[in-house]
Amino acid sequence: MPDEITLRPVTAEDLDLFDREFGGPEGVGPHQWFGYRSTGGLRRRFAENGLLGTDGGVLSVAEDGRTVGRVEWFPGSWGRPETSSCWTLGIGLIPAAQGRGTGTRAQRLLADYLFAHTRTDRLQAWTDHTNLAEQRALEKAGFTREGVLRSAQWRDGRWHDQVMYSLLRTDPR
Repeated sequence: MPDEITLRPVTAEDLDLFDREFGGPEGVGPHQWFGYRSTGGLRRRFAENGLLGTDGGVLSVAEDGRTVGRVEWFPGSWGRPETSSCWTLGIGLIPAAQGRGTGTRAQRLLADYLFAHTRTDRLQAWTDHTNLAEQRALEKAGFTREGVLRSAQWRDGRWHDQVMYSLLRTDPR
């Protein structure tokens, strides 16, 4: 298990790592492979605001000082956005950093960060119903399983069920 997991702003070198590690199915794995995509949008956002904006953001995950992935958050809503918004979380770790608790700790750090620096009351995340490792990571990070969203995600030529999780500001830490 790694000694120290930290989150920090993304650097230009991190973008190169993200391109290399997450640009194909080998790096992101079967639950996050949505086909080849341009990285231009991510790099433009990085040039504009360092991937930290009022509409969400991306932070690098460092394991013992070395970048091993990223966490991100973007707006979600369960009604009118001005009264019913929340943050949706995502994570991507390089294969060498998976399966050792890094994702659990990184997602918990992101939750703590968002509760400390935004007014959100609800955080949510979802994962493929077959991604048992991510389900365990979310549960260990304190998220509550809410249910299954049927045929919610198009990937690899077919629809996939997703499992929804949430963490509320008032949930025990």
